[in-house]
Amino acid sequence: MSPILIAVFIAVYFAVLILISLRTSKNDGNDAFFTGNKKSAWYVVAFGMIGTSISGVTFISVAGEVGFAGVGEHGFRQFSYLQMVLGYVVGYFIIARVLLPLYYNMNLTSIYTYLEKRFGFWAYKTGAFFFLVSRSIGSALRLFIVANVLQIAVFDYWGIPYAVTVSVTIFLVWLYTFKGGIKTIIWTDTLQTFFLLLAMVMSVFVLASHMNLGLKDLVVSIRDSKYSQVFFWNIDEKKYFFKQFISGIFIAIVMTGLDQDLMQKNLSCKNLKEAQKNMYSFSIIILLVNLVFLCLGSLLYMYAAQKGIQIPAKSDDFYPMMAIKGYLHPLVGFLFIMGLVAATYASTDSALTALTTSVCVDFLDFDTQTPKNSVQIRKWVHLLMSAVIIVIILIFRAINDDSVIRTVFTVAGYTYGPLLGLFSFGLFSKRKVMDKWIPYICLLSPVICFLLNTYSAVLLNGYKFGFEMLLINGFLTYLGMLLISRKGSLILQHE
Repeated sequence: MSPILIAVFIAVYFAVLILISLRTSKNDGNDAFFTGNKKSAWYVVAFGMIGTSISGVTFISVAGEVGFAGVGEHGFRQFSYLQMVLGYVVGYFIIARVLLPLYYNMNLTSIYTYLEKRFGFWAYKTGAFFFLVSRSIGSALRLFIVANVLQIAVFDYWGIPYAVTVSVTIFLVWLYTFKGGIKTIIWTDTLQTFFLLLAMVMSVFVLASHMNLGLKDLVVSIRDSKYSQVFFWNIDEKKYFFKQFISGIFIAIVMTGLDQDLMQKNLSCKNLKEAQKNMYSFSIIILLVNLVFLCLGSLLYMYAAQKGIQIPAKSDDFYPMMAIKGYLHPLVGFLFIMGLVAATYASTDSALTALTTSVCVDFLDFDTQTPKNSVQIRKWVHLLMSAVIIVIILIFRAINDDSVIRTVFTVAGYTYGPLLGLFSFGLFSKRKVMDKWIPYICLLSPVICFLLNTYSAVLLNGYKFGFEMLLINGFLTYLGMLLISRKGSLILQHE
C-alpha cells in the first residue's frame, strides 16, 4: 500500500474524531469529562466498549497466535484463546450482578473510593496506584503495536524516527479527548468500533474470496483445519482448559470490573439497570468478535501454507506482514490499517481519560479545588499521562521479545492481582484490617508470584503457570489481608 494513501486515510479519520470532539465537548466541565453527566445510553456504551476491549493487540495478536507455538508448548495455540473468552463471559456476568450494584449504590466517580470507605486511606491509595501502573503499561503496550505498524507502513517512507511517530500518535489522542473526556469518548468509540468490525468481517470475506471459498466452504475449511481446536486437556500446557477458562473469569473481573477505564463507561449510564444491560449484551458480542478474529487467523495461516509464504518468527508480525506487504489484495491492507487504527485508538483514548480521572480524583483531592482550577489541573494531568505512555512505549520497544497480547496478560497477572485481593476481601469478609500494612501486602504478593513463576518447573514437577498467576496473586493478597485483620465493625458507609 502507498504510504501517502495510508497517511491521507489517517488524517481524514482523525479529522472526523476531532469534529465529534468539538460537537460533544462544548461543556468541558469535570462532570462531563469524568461521568458524561450520567446521560449515556446503554446500547451506545455497549457498542463502543467492543472497540475499547478489543484494541490493536487483539486485532493483531489473536490472529497471529492461531498458528504460533510458544517456547515449550506442544503444537500451535490454535483456537485455545476462545477458552479464555468463554471465561470472560462468566466474569462479565459477575461484574453485572456484584460490582455494578456496589458502584451505583455508592455513587462513585472513581471505583477505588470504595477501598477508602471499606478499609481506609492506604488501601484507597494502594488500589489507585496499582490501577495507574496496570493501565499505563497496558495502554502503552496496546499502542506500541499500532505504532510499529504505522512506522513500517507510513513513517519509514519519510524517514521519521520512531519516537516522533509515537509522540504524534499520542498527541492526536490527546487532541480529541482533553476537553470532553468520557462524554466525547462514548461517541468516538462507537465510530471506531464500527470501523473495527467492518475491517474484521470484510478481511475475512476478501481473504476467503482470494482462496476461492464460498461461505459454506469457508466454515468447513476452518472447522477441518489443524488450527481450529478449541479445548485442550493437558494440564502441563499453558493452554490447558481450566487454566484458560478460570483465568478468563478473573481477567474479565479485574481488567473490566476493577478497572477505572471500562467501569467509567458503565458509570456514565443513566442507572444501574441500563449499565447491567450494557454488560450482558457486551459479553455476547465480545465472544462472537473474538471467534471471528480466530477464524481470520486460521485463514491467514492456511493461505500462507497454500502459497508457500515464510512465516515470521514473531506471531505479532504475521498479520501485518500479510496485509501490507503485498501478499494479499490491496483492499485487505487498507482494511487492516483501518481496523488497527480504530481498535487501538478506541482503547487508548478511553485509557488516557481513565488515567486522568484516577490521578485527579484519587490523588489530587479535586473536592478541595475551585471549579476553574480543577479544570486547568485536569488538562495538565491529561498531558502528563500522555507523556508517561510515550516513555513506556519507547522502553518496551527496546526490550520486547514476546507476543504483545501475552505480555499484556502477564503484566495484568502481577499488577491487577492485588486489586483482585483487595476487592475480594472487602466484598466477602466483614473483618477490619490494619490499613497501614496494606501497601506492603500488595507489593509483596507480586514479588512472591514472580519467584513462584520463575521456579515453578523445578518446584512443581514441570508445571508451568499461565494466566492463572492472576488468581494466585489475588489469593496471596487476600491471605495477607486476613493476617493483618481482626474482627470489628466495618468502616464502609453507603453515602
